[in-house]
Amino acid sequence: MPSRFHATITGACRGAKFWLKKALVPLCLLEDASPEVRAGADSDGLAFVDLRIEHGRISAVVPGGTAPCCSPGINLERGQVWPCPVDLHTHLDKGHIWPRRENPDGTFAGALDAVARDRDANWTADDVTARMEFGLRCAYAHGTRAVRTHLDSAGRQAEISWPVFDRMRERWKGRIDLQAVCLVTPETYLTDEGDRIAELVARHGGVLGCVTYMVPRLDEALDRLFALADKHGLDVDFHVDETGDAESVSLHRIAEAALRNRFERRILCGHCCSLATQEPEQAASTLDLVAKAGIAVVTLPMCNLYLQDRVPGRTPRWRGVTLLHEMRARNIPVAVASDNCRDPFYGYGDHDMVEVYREATRILHLDRPVGDWPRAVTATPAGIMGLDGAGRIGVGQVADLVVFRARGYSELLSRPQSDRVVLRAGQLLDAEVPDYRELDELFT
Repeated sequence: MPSRFHATITGACRGAKFWLKKALVPLCLLEDASPEVRAGADSDGLAFVDLRIEHGRISAVVPGGTAPCCSPGINLERGQVWPCPVDLHTHLDKGHIWPRRENPDGTFAGALDAVARDRDANWTADDVTARMEFGLRCAYAHGTRAVRTHLDSAGRQAEISWPVFDRMRERWKGRIDLQAVCLVTPETYLTDEGDRIAELVARHGGVLGCVTYMVPRLDEALDRLFALADKHGLDVDFHVDETGDAESVSLHRIAEAALRNRFERRILCGHCCSLATQEPEQAASTLDLVAKAGIAVVTLPMCNLYLQDRVPGRTPRWRGVTLLHEMRARNIPVAVASDNCRDPFYGYGDHDMVEVYREATRILHLDRPVGDWPRAVTATPAGIMGLDGAGRIGVGQVADLVVFRARGYSELLSRPQSDRVVLRAGQLLDAEVPDYRELDELFT
């Protein structure tokens, strides 16, 4: 049932022109904010503004309380307005298989084995389609604007999942912008299979990727991957050092390879967990190289907290996440994303970037001060995906917005915000998260 807040906004935002009055917006997400708006921001960087919406776009951002009192709109009473978030790292092809393939012990190795078994037994085009669709419906209802998903691409699965993704991208066009990354081992690029994968990814307009650990001939495989990406004009995206082993330093090797190959397209590295277990001097050396190579990093706090340092009968000793603050200090672009959802790698989640940001704030201490950390789920991932205008609020931008009743960050991050209101192109989004029972036929 719609909340009273939802019903109130519905009544106020019916027309093509209206105001969202007396709202709080993170100043770091406002483009070209006026000196008056900047001066009115509070100690947490929340600016007090009135937003004018006309024909689906933001036409004015003025100091709060200065909009014409007689103009149509709603007084948000200092409720927050954010741009729709962007989820930079997911696994839609794995999502929601937990009911038929749980992780037996909660470990990373257990997850790998469980997913492999389920993939071999069940991942037909129909199965992958149903679960992808379910995940996207969840993300859309929660307000997500864009999603990048990794697709298991070894062997026959590539020819199943990539055409499914193509159909999903077309089906969801105008609602969620979709990108896909191939997920294979580095050794793939030491064989003719690497050429085939690169050609497949290019044909489907994807991103070239792999999962890196300290495997033999890693440098040779990276050089080959970068050469193929350059040949086909592809960005690259790696799973990197998803382990607590301090000897796993493939992030360092990726940065060296990017510089050695003079690669100029976008590079994203996800996870990078082992940095947090290395000696400070070693980690700092790697981060300096990452900054020099122009690499961006995405951390997946909920999944990594769940999987890393899991030993039966022992309390985990570390959080599993990477050195985000140290990266940010070097101006390395950093983002936060959801990763796995209800599969053996992470048995929970709902494709909800508000939940991701809330938990990231707790796990990674993205507060005191809050600063520009809200960009990690909005403007920064949008930039990494090459989405012009997404993840920001400013005059001329499409009014893809999430409106919260919550005021300060304590209110915003203390509750799930299940009464949030999503506007897409200035229109109220009429979408609900799907019922899990819709997937039951996949598990019988």
